[in-house]
Amino acid sequence: MVMSGEKAGGESGGASGSGDEVRAPGRAPERPPAPVGLRERKKRLTYQAVSDAAITMFLERGFDKVSVAEVAAAADISKPTLFRYFPAKEDLVLHRFADHEDEPARVVAERPPGEGPLDALRRNFLDGLGRRDPVTGLCDVPEVLAFLRLLYGTPSLVARMYAYQGRSEAALARALGGGLPERLAAGQIIAVLRILALENWRRIDAGESADRVHVSAVRAAEQAFVQLRTGLEPD
Repeated sequence: MVMSGEKAGGESGGASGSGDEVRAPGRAPERPPAPVGLRERKKRLTYQAVSDAAITMFLERGFDKVSVAEVAAAADISKPTLFRYFPAKEDLVLHRFADHEDEPARVVAERPPGEGPLDALRRNFLDGLGRRDPVTGLCDVPEVLAFLRLLYGTPSLVARMYAYQGRSEAALARALGGGLPERLAAGQIIAVLRILALENWRRIDAGESADRVHVSAVRAAEQAFVQLRTGLEPD
């Protein structure tokens, strides 16, 4: 529906694979992706089907008015089985962010030779704006808007999203080198990406089109990355 969620989602390691080690800065060696076995494909399909069923119910009735037992029944699985896939009710929704949780780390690790980490992240975010990627907040597709209203309008989902962003920050810090300066940088970068996306979403939710917001969204992103590079008090 909205956010891509091909990775198996869940707090305990399925949500994004953010527990995996991220390569040090530099170009990652090219290698063919490992083949996905039948069991893994079935597992991913189950994750997606259960998440889809849950989100449909949440959009119709509200997150807090749908029980986990109802979601399990709609997906034709038991409640204990559901919790093996999704350790918390909120993960049924945030599964949609699974492929994005370690995206900044991947962008840094896979950047081409000669490109700095900040340049790679800036390029990736601007590309996302151009594609109207929902993760940038610059998307006015009705299904995306409904999903984001559900997300931002449910306090427990907003709180849970911070945990996802915390893991994204940790993965990016490792990709940058893992030291204290890198952890500080990662915290600032993830905060900037979050604020930019939220500002775009707020304007679109207020009735502006993605095309109308695009120019100012690009300008805001450029200013944000300049501020990341120069700091609050540049010489």
